[in-house]
Amino acid sequence: MPTHVITTDDLRDFKIELMEGFKELLSKQANGTLKRYLRSSEVMELLNISSGTLQNLRINGTLPYTKMGGILFYDTEDIQAIMKKNRVDYDF
Repeated sequence: MPTHVITTDDLRDFKIELMEGFKELLSKQANGTLKRYLRSSEVMELLNISSGTLQNLRINGTLPYTKMGGILFYDTEDIQAIMKKNRVDYDF
């Protein structure tokens, strides 16, 4: 079984990708083109993340969700709050 070493650069790149996805989500909501509650598949497509990454965000408590009838729903306002909390400003 091959092992992969994850560097801090890999983590930084992942964080930047995730934040760009969140920005896209916020811009869609600001334009009124986004629903209030999203299913897992919609969140994965919107943020360009895998189901495993989405599961990790749920497990570690980063992304709250609601489960109804076996379907997971994510509130876009919660995603907005995560975006604001994890915003990184670069001072160049």
